[in-house]
Order: sequence, then C-alpha cells, then structure tokens
Amino acid sequence: MRYLIDEDLSHEVAEAARGLGLDAVSVQELGRRGLSDAAQLAFSIQEGRIIVTRNRDDFLALLVAAFGAGQEAPGVLVVPHTIPGSPASLAAHALLRWHDAQLRRGDPGACICDFLF
Repeated sequence: MRYLIDEDLSHEVAEAARGLGLDAVSVQELGRRGLSDAAQLAFSIQEGRIIVTRNRDDFLALLVAAFGAGQEAPGVLVVPHTIPGSPASLAAHALLRWHDAQLRRGDPGACICDFLF
C-alpha cells in the first residue's frame, strides 16, 4: 500500500512513515500544496496512493462521488484529532499500525475509508 500525506498534516509524517518502512510521500514534498482536494484525490487515484488526512468531510464526499462514478480510488484514511500533530511520529506509527492490520487481514482493495487508531 502506498500513501499520500495531505497538506493538513506535516510533511514530517511522510518522512517518519518512510523511516518505518512505509511508501509515503507528502503533498508538500511533491510541490502540490494549495491544490484542491479534488485535484489531490485525482492525483492519488493516478498514483495508486491512499490519502492520509484530517479533512474527513471533504475527502469522504469526494471518495463517495468517485465510487459512484465507477472510479477505483485507493481510498482515504482519516487521522482523528485524538492523534496529536506533534511529534509527527505519532501519526506515522498510527499509520504503521493500520498498515500492519490490513496486511494481516488482507489488502482492503479500492475505495476504502477508515480511521487511524
């Protein structure tokens, strides 16, 4: 599984996630800061990356619309506010826990929507 860290999280989350062995890049690292959520979702579909974000409402609506239009989107992972933004390693470790749980259960497939824990 591959991940795109949204700009509402620090680019350091992607760096920490990579340090844990995950395939993660941030919107900031890719020079995509300030683009619309729809553009970020389109990019994630193109790149086969699950979006990791705090922006639950907008991305869930976009994911539902993509699914309804027959697009196979990798999905959205929501980082709840119970996971602090600092240090970035907290969100990265939550992502790793989710990733490992998915591997144990089998790949969730397209259009997943879940919350980190």
